[in-house]
Amino acid sequence: MRSNLEPSIDRHGGTRGGVGHPRKVFPPPEPAPLSATKRVLGGVFRFDSNSRDLVDLVEAAYGGLPTQAFPDVIAEFRVELRLSSRRANPWAIEPPVPRIRQEGNRLRADIDASNYAVIDPGRRYAQVVASEDMLEHAYHLRCELIEFAVFILAARGMGLVPLHAACVGRDGRGLLILGSSGSGKSTLALHGLLRGLDLLAEDAVFVHPTDLLATGVPNYLHLKSDALDFIADDAIRGWVADAPVIRRRSGIRKFEIDLRRGFGQPATRPLALVGAVLVSAEPVVHPDTLLTRLGAREADCLLEADQPYAPGQPGWRRFKRAIARSGCHQLRRGHHPRDAVDALCRLLD
Repeated sequence: MRSNLEPSIDRHGGTRGGVGHPRKVFPPPEPAPLSATKRVLGGVFRFDSNSRDLVDLVEAAYGGLPTQAFPDVIAEFRVELRLSSRRANPWAIEPPVPRIRQEGNRLRADIDASNYAVIDPGRRYAQVVASEDMLEHAYHLRCELIEFAVFILAARGMGLVPLHAACVGRDGRGLLILGSSGSGKSTLALHGLLRGLDLLAEDAVFVHPTDLLATGVPNYLHLKSDALDFIADDAIRGWVADAPVIRRRSGIRKFEIDLRRGFGQPATRPLALVGAVLVSAEPVVHPDTLLTRLGAREADCLLEADQPYAPGQPGWRRFKRAIARSGCHQLRRGHHPRDAVDALCRLLD
C-alpha cells in the first residue's frame, strides 16, 4: 500500500506531493526529432533532424525513388542533420567550395565552421551541420553536404566503387557512360531515357567491383540550354525549359530536371554492366567511326585519366579488370544524339 508521503504523477506530467510536499513543476519536454527513412544506393538510410527544412531537402533528393536493393544485402546507415543559427556575415553570392580532408577513420567536408559534414563509415554514421542562411543555397547544401555524406557512407559501407559517370540500360543490363564535363553524358542520358532506356544515374554511379552490379540515384538530370536544340516535341521541351536553373561551381547554369515528374523510366533495380562507353567531344568523320572498341591498354589509360577519385578506392583494380572483359568503347559526337543512342542500343542487344 502506497504511503501518503510518496509523490505521484499528476495528469499534467508534474508531481503531487504527499503531506508537506510542495507541487513540483517540470519543464515541457523537448520536441521529438524529425525523422525520415530512405532506401538509397542499396542501403537503408535514416535521417534524424531538428529542422523541417533539412528533412525537406532529404525528400527533394530521395523521395519517390525506386528501391534499387542489392540481392542479399542489408546495410543500414544513420545521418544526423542539424540546423544551427544564422551566421553573422552571409555570403554575397554562394558558399565556398567544401574542403575535403581525412581525420583518422573519418572524412570531413568543411565549408566553414558553421557548415560541414563529418562522415564515419566504420560506424555507418554521418553528421551534417548547416546554418540557417545556408538554406538560401539549397542546391549546394543538398549536393555538397547531404548527398556527399550519403555517397561516402554507401560506397565505403558496402564496398562499392564510386564513379563520375552516367548509366542507362534495359532488361536489367546497363552501360556506363563516361566522359569529362561537357562531353555530352547528360544529353546522351536524356535521349536514352526518351528512347525508352532505363536511367540509373546521370552523374554518379556506384559499382560492386566483382559482379559489376551498378546502382545510382535517378533523381535529377542537369542540362544546358543548348540541349533544347535537339528536342522537337513541345511537351518535352516544356518539361526541360520549365525546370529550375542551378549554377554549377564552374559558373555554368543548367536546368535541373526532376526525373520523378516527367518523361521516361528511372531504373527500378541495379543494372548488370555489360560494358563502358567513353564519350568524346570529337566529331565523327564517318558513321562507321561513331563507336569503336578500345584495346585493353588504351581502355585502361582512358579509365584512369577519366576518374580522378575512384583509382584510390578499394575495388578499383577489380572493377577495371571486370569492365575491360565486358568491353570498353569510345563514342564520338554524331550529328544528333539519337545516332549515339542507336549505338548504345546495339551494345545492349
